[in-house]
Amino acid sequence: MKSGTSAALRPPADATPPVRHPEAPAPGEPLGAHYGQCFGCGGDQPHGLHLQARAGEGVSVTAEFTVRPAHQGAPGLAHGGVLASALDERLGSLNWLLRTIAVTGRLETDFVRPVPVGATLYLSAEVTAVAGRKIYCTATGRTGGPDGPVAVRADALFVEVKVEHFTENGRPEEIRAALDDPDQVRRARAFEVNP
Repeated sequence: MKSGTSAALRPPADATPPVRHPEAPAPGEPLGAHYGQCFGCGGDQPHGLHLQARAGEGVSVTAEFTVRPAHQGAPGLAHGGVLASALDERLGSLNWLLRTIAVTGRLETDFVRPVPVGATLYLSAEVTAVAGRKIYCTATGRTGGPDGPVAVRADALFVEVKVEHFTENGRPEEIRAALDDPDQVRRARAFEVNP
């Protein structure tokens, strides 16, 4: 973890290294959208981020995100909230490699340099530790290539939850549509990595 991270995002001394689930996608495989209406990864959102993650080594993922005009805040620059959403989306997809249903508990984002509209942000995220229901992870977004300068970074804490977190709190019509989906994989994934 980088210096300056709040105490809430530092794993406790008894935290363990993350363990990739044996049935997780192999490194290089696409993870796919967990839910078509998801702002971060869903293909059914016209102004969504449409992030497509690939499994990395260990418990890590990568993705690319091109900032479109609909994502700007200041003229010609990406909105900071959109950049934070992109990082949160990538961090959330790590849970698919753990096969754990978890939600964002805390997200701290550092904006290092401006990201212009039209730029591609190369995102990478990894789980650093697990302590009970808590999953500690970090992410970066780089411009100019996967090894380019860091434009934005985040540290996060995800908390494992039961599927009832979604079914009891989500809007009933969306929950019913997801549960009634005949595709078993889509039905299960709708509740896997949702914030």
